[in-house]
Amino acid sequence: MVIQQLRAALGPNSVLEGDAVRERPVSRLIQEGCAAMALVRPRSTEEVATVLRICHAAGQPVVPRAGMTGLVGGTMVGPDEIALSLELMSRIEELDPVAQTITVEAGVPLEAVQTYAADRGFLFPLDIGARGSATIGGNIATNAGGNKVLRYGMTRDMVLGLEAVLPDGTVVSSMFKILKNNTGLDLKQLFIGTEGTLGVVTRAVLRLRSQPSSQQTVLAAFPDFASVAQTLVEMQEKSAGTLSSYEIMWQDYYHLITEPGRRPPPLSRGYPFYALIEWEGADAEGDRQRFEAALEHNLEQGRIIDAVIAQSVAERQNLWRIRDDVHYLKTLDPLFVFDVSLAIPAMEGYVESLRNELTRRFGTATLIAYGHLGDGNLHIAASCGTVADKAVVEQLVYAPLAAMRGSISAEHGIGLDKRKHLPMTRAPEEVALMRTIKRAIDPGNILNPGKIYG
Repeated sequence: MVIQQLRAALGPNSVLEGDAVRERPVSRLIQEGCAAMALVRPRSTEEVATVLRICHAAGQPVVPRAGMTGLVGGTMVGPDEIALSLELMSRIEELDPVAQTITVEAGVPLEAVQTYAADRGFLFPLDIGARGSATIGGNIATNAGGNKVLRYGMTRDMVLGLEAVLPDGTVVSSMFKILKNNTGLDLKQLFIGTEGTLGVVTRAVLRLRSQPSSQQTVLAAFPDFASVAQTLVEMQEKSAGTLSSYEIMWQDYYHLITEPGRRPPPLSRGYPFYALIEWEGADAEGDRQRFEAALEHNLEQGRIIDAVIAQSVAERQNLWRIRDDVHYLKTLDPLFVFDVSLAIPAMEGYVESLRNELTRRFGTATLIAYGHLGDGNLHIAASCGTVADKAVVEQLVYAPLAAMRGSISAEHGIGLDKRKHLPMTRAPEEVALMRTIKRAIDPGNILNPGKIYG
């Protein structure tokens, strides 16, 4: 009955069933086999509202899907659920060069926004490895982070206004272009980082920045973690606010990426720590001089023991591939991946303790560590035991974070996979308040049910 109503309201080409649904990806790691009873593809905010009104009246669960690049099961959909895709809502509506904003529909890919802005002299600074597939709606729903959080912040910091549809079909439109709007509750925050559980984002006004005319990039090697951390402090002080990326790689990660037949190693593979460091500015000559002076100082102090500076766009891209080619992690079997955050001084001890505990528990274990050091985000890949040991590995990774006041999810969200671990880093009162808000906005629990709060 619901499918028939949706077909009548949206047209037959907007409602897919059978093989047309099953050929869709389950997740980033499973490229086909979507189990949804139907996949609905609206073309406007009004059609999204129609879909949710029909489903709300019927008590029909709906799971929003975006670029399917998430890693926590936030878009997992069951056979009794309808998948909602905004893939046909991919228009860039306007770029305002004076307000420095860009207005887009939620289905537009991140890379398309980046390119459109860059071609007109602006920067949209959100940047993640899945930029070609991830959509703006998905970025907003998960409050994506990425490579430039240190300077520009998370997605939350780049959204000035948005339009969303509530579970009952009500449209909430707060499409402001202004930075300051101190008029009560900031309603857009209800939909940023809540993974499609409170509403479906359909359009957004995003904040742009001036396109940097100077990029200074270096891959540096370090003798110890203390040197990595101290160099971060030095770079923050010397960069005059232009430090945009500080990406750390433990030796195990560098070895994985630079094995024969993969990425050629720009530096010797014998160092314990590496970092990809980048400044973005507007004074090419001055930035270069300050950048090289900061590097030279850290070399003289023995904190940096080897380095290679990018001298061209191609060399910069090759250095970034060392950090971005995480697909080589798939060569590990089994593979358990994690996204955590904790205070920088606690990172080295946490990684070493985890490595030792995994080895003690399983006899042999591979632990790959890397991440966005400047904002405290650490990515962990572990290979040990069998697939059946996932719960044990998760407990070993997450349990120490509670005492450290860290987080079980730095930028990937909670979804389905991390739901049971949420109490490790959020107090019972916080979780209860989340559920209260969910019940108030979605009393029928039809929108992305089972995610985050349970």
